[in-house]
Amino acid sequence: MKLFKPTADIFIPDGRPAADAFARTTHMAVGAHQDDLEIMAFHGIAECYGRRDQWFSGVVCTDGSGSSRTGIYADYTDSEMQAIRRQEQRAAAVVGRYTTMVQLDYRSSETKTPPTNAHLREDLSALFMATRPRIVYLHNLADKHETHVAIAVAAITAMRANAATYVPERVYGCEVWRGLDWMMDAEKLALDVSAHENLAAALTGLFDSQVTGGKRYDLATLGRRRANATYFESHGVDKSDQLNFAMDLTPLIRDPKLDITDYVTGFIRRFDADVRAKLTKLSG
Repeated sequence: MKLFKPTADIFIPDGRPAADAFARTTHMAVGAHQDDLEIMAFHGIAECYGRRDQWFSGVVCTDGSGSSRTGIYADYTDSEMQAIRRQEQRAAAVVGRYTTMVQLDYRSSETKTPPTNAHLREDLSALFMATRPRIVYLHNLADKHETHVAIAVAAITAMRANAATYVPERVYGCEVWRGLDWMMDAEKLALDVSAHENLAAALTGLFDSQVTGGKRYDLATLGRRRANATYFESHGVDKSDQLNFAMDLTPLIRDPKLDITDYVTGFIRRFDADVRAKLTKLSG
């Protein structure tokens, strides 16, 4: 497969020929940074783990150069951090038994500005057509990290370009830099991630450059999942130990004419209307 970045890294953990490894993909996640996939798409990783009929592929779009760093990583240069983060992501692919792990190596700024963001969309289009996953995990479109939103929009655009021949069964917009607890319960998708808690802890813990480098993503991620499960229903016992919430982005692929901004802000408008209705009723 030819990708625009000559420094892009295609890693096949079990050494299978690349074409075969891509073709057996059933679940795929496209994220911005190293460790995003393990936070936002653990549902897919766990569903495929140890299976012979389901396989998870990961795509990380940026090079990891702008990450925060402290402790032993405080004096690392950007290029040194890029190498460390690439190795950590490869290690996660081995531990999680991914079928493929692709790191596209774009700088964050390149994902948001032409012409390189067009190259990113073409790379993603090629990857979607090589894998044709049934389930796709993206960043949610209300995420507060601009690069996350840019990557999600690029992936949606890439899938829309192929909609005549390929449409996934489900496309999930997942939590990383903004939780989705605020969405209306009837609209948010509750993904049960209770299985393989040991694997979940191992995967987030592998990214030592982030965890000991100043951000306790390992604790925060598992804490959010438990909080989601406990606070999901106020008048019933917990039905799951851990949940990830997602917004359904599938309609944006099935109907390329849908306006992305209108679609996403529709969730916000309905949340706003619910809050207003409760306050109007209870405030007299």
